[in-house]
Amino acid sequence: MFERLQHFLASLSGGDDRRAFAVDDPRVAVMALCIQVMEADGKVLDVEKAALRARFKDYYDIDEKELDALVAAGADAESEAIDFFHFTSELKRQLSEEQRIGLIGLLWEIVYADGERSEMEDHAIWRIADLLGVSGRERIMKRQEAAQRAGAQAAHEETGET
Repeated sequence: MFERLQHFLASLSGGDDRRAFAVDDPRVAVMALCIQVMEADGKVLDVEKAALRARFKDYYDIDEKELDALVAAGADAESEAIDFFHFTSELKRQLSEEQRIGLIGLLWEIVYADGERSEMEDHAIWRIADLLGVSGRERIMKRQEAAQRAGAQAAHEETGET
């Protein structure tokens, strides 16, 4: 089991530059939460890893090398964490309400990257949202938006549209 986790973490990051991001950098906490949500259903698919990398690359406007370092730092932080509180307590202080709601949206996008959501993923995001002070209403709205986008994307892929 441990070897499988190590292989997964290595597959997310292309390099070994783990010190490029400070431990208290909120991007590391966000990455760690994303990794925890991806792992919640017990399976991490390539499509989820690709979605995670694409969202971070676009959102933070970083290159592949920086992204590899961020993934590695997030994976290290996630492997050392006992629970969500370690990350959410810092993020709640550092992020605005709008940013915290956006983070919940990002987590839902990662969940729907494989076209389905599990009860374990639901539970993980519910706990994270609760700890971040994001209301149930906002969490559900973000889930519905991500599901709708995922459905639209799937429809485009089936018809060959872009």
